[in-house]
Amino acid sequence: MSLAEQIVYYWPELQLSLEQTAIMMGISLFFALVVGLPLGVALFLANPKVAQKRTLSYWILNGVISIVRSYPFLLFVVSLIPVVRFLIGRAFGPVPASFPLSLVAIAIFARLVEQVLLDIPQEIQLLADSLGASKVQYIWYFLLVEGRSGLVLAFTTTIVSMVSYSTVMGIVGGGGIGDFAIRYGYQSYQYGIMYLAIIFMVCFVFLIQMIGNQIAYRLDKRK
Repeated sequence: MSLAEQIVYYWPELQLSLEQTAIMMGISLFFALVVGLPLGVALFLANPKVAQKRTLSYWILNGVISIVRSYPFLLFVVSLIPVVRFLIGRAFGPVPASFPLSLVAIAIFARLVEQVLLDIPQEIQLLADSLGASKVQYIWYFLLVEGRSGLVLAFTTTIVSMVSYSTVMGIVGGGGIGDFAIRYGYQSYQYGIMYLAIIFMVCFVFLIQMIGNQIAYRLDKRK
């Protein structure tokens, strides 16, 4: 078959793989935002450079995040299969596959959030203290506002990382564009289909990076 005929023939499977990737990405990035952002702020506030003391909470959080980020992802996914089956009732499909993806997304984004907030000048905290701001007000009106450009770039980096991680979720039956490229492209010797899937992923990453850069540029108060 020609490449055009291959695309027409495999188009339903390609659409399904894109839907599966969208489900995994959507769930993992949702939890990265609603859990990873507060966790990153908590890491920042407990950081010895900020708290001016060594706290047990920081070393526990820092240790857990470091373990998750350094754990070989493929082994991480496989080792969590019993946990996923216990929590969700099944271990295969895009929704169960989103569980390990979400944990990694949370760890990556939380670490990036901490790094972004550590780059904020100390004068911002002094300004908040001089205005009598509470800790919640300091976080909401000073930290997050001052670091919003960097936080957007951090979330963009997390999205790009999740695209890469999601490509191996076919191992646990998660499907997705990576599984499509391997199953219908590489293993079937349809290399045109494999490269088509790669082009989809590259274009998506390029688009996300471009959008993230533009949003960060518009939010940057230093320009």
